[in-house]
Amino acid sequence: MPPHRRRRWRGAVTAFALAMCSAVATAASVALVPAAAHPFGDPQTVAVARDEQRPDVVHVRWRVGGPDDLTLLGVSLGLLPEDRLLPDGNVDYRYSDPGLVGPSEQFSAYLLKRITVTADGRPCVGAVEPPRAVARTGATVDFTCPGPVGSATVTMRTLTDLNSAYRALATGPDGQRAVYDSVRESHDWVLTGGSATRSANLGRRAAVQIVSVTAGALPVATVALMLFRRFNRRRKAVT
Repeated sequence: MPPHRRRRWRGAVTAFALAMCSAVATAASVALVPAAAHPFGDPQTVAVARDEQRPDVVHVRWRVGGPDDLTLLGVSLGLLPEDRLLPDGNVDYRYSDPGLVGPSEQFSAYLLKRITVTADGRPCVGAVEPPRAVARTGATVDFTCPGPVGSATVTMRTLTDLNSAYRALATGPDGQRAVYDSVRESHDWVLTGGSATRSANLGRRAAVQIVSVTAGALPVATVALMLFRRFNRRRKAVT
């Protein structure tokens, strides 16, 4: 084989092998990335925690994914005119919208209706803290339970009444995570102690995800390596 062809073949095989290895690494990292949340932009986020000073209080902080979602909610609550929803499906968002929606009684009532907490099978009573800059920092609902809370069931149904494609990415103590949607509306949270096992289970599930995602890519990388080795043997035989 002429030298220039050997160089081209070696470069092609090397590039292919590196690309396959990169694909395997990328697939492993993608396995841990949450799936897309909803069709309108960033997902809602939720943080669940027990009050350190008042063990019978559970804090649920809700933050909207995008400001235009607040506009959509404001229209549904009757706080904004319906013509803010455009015929093409887009939303006519204005910077003043969060300031109109956040402090309203309708918004607080909506959160208390769509977010609920139970502990030991008994409902907790919610109260919405006056939100400040709701589009940026969100809103917090404090739930007072009948007694000290070790674990609680949090039900989250915000925005899914407007479109079932909405999602909420939730976090809790010690790395606990959950995804809320129109099907999975409730999740049990360990708020004090005993969450190490849950975190370990999350780690094991993540490892299984990586193995399943990379299993299909590994044979391709193996073929690339075999081609590379065959090329080296052929080059040595020629030289």
